[in-house]
Amino acid sequence: MDFKENRPLYRLMEIADILRAPNGCAWDREQTSQTLKPYLIEEAYELYDSIEKEDIKGMKEELGDLLYQVYAHSQIASEKNLFTIDDVAAGIGAKLIHRHPHVFGDDVVTSADEVSDRWEKIKKKEKSDRESILDGVPAHLPALLKAYRVQQKVSRIGFDWEKIDDAAVKLEEEIGELREAIGRGDRDAMADEAGDLLFSIVNVLRFMKINPEEALRRAVEKFMARFRHVEKLAAAEGREIDSMSLQELDALWDRAKAKERGANR
Repeated sequence: MDFKENRPLYRLMEIADILRAPNGCAWDREQTSQTLKPYLIEEAYELYDSIEKEDIKGMKEELGDLLYQVYAHSQIASEKNLFTIDDVAAGIGAKLIHRHPHVFGDDVVTSADEVSDRWEKIKKKEKSDRESILDGVPAHLPALLKAYRVQQKVSRIGFDWEKIDDAAVKLEEEIGELREAIGRGDRDAMADEAGDLLFSIVNVLRFMKINPEEALRRAVEKFMARFRHVEKLAAAEGREIDSMSLQELDALWDRAKAKERGANR
């Protein structure tokens, strides 16, 4: 096959075309944008992991996998005469230029916050057919991240607490309401109040410019690392972890925390 080796992006387009051709790959020919959706998410998360680990080799590989997803979806669309990969590239190029008038035009901005504000205003003009400023929030975002994006959107039009202390007071209020629901044994109310509590936590984190999804992920990873250490400590003592009492497990947990703190000094 005579690929244009010195034009890797064009070569990738050729590969996507060949894989779906009659004499190409049977699996690739059967795929649709609907069937490829899970792989798109999976590749994005694999790239996320590589970035988190600062794995440069992994980043390069996973970026390639994610890039191929763009080409694959574009190839499927081009077969239906909907759009091509060139249309995709032209579209994002035009959008970036239009949304950065302070770079490609004469506008002047003084801070990243001002850039974000301008970006949202330009988006609003571009999407003038939308009935709500929330219409652009993806439906399938993870819930914590979705709450964060919704709060960001409404805060830009002034629908927000004036300061973080106000958001913290609301957080305390939601904790009290959850306790009341637990006291009544009302499961529907418990679910509602728990959701309100999480939403309020996101609000407080937003004021601190902390991504809630990232904060929770870090907490989960920390818990997993400590628990794995608890398992190792139990094994070193010749104990089965599921046969130990809560008090014994707590003691191992404290040892794991102490070791972690010592390692971080």
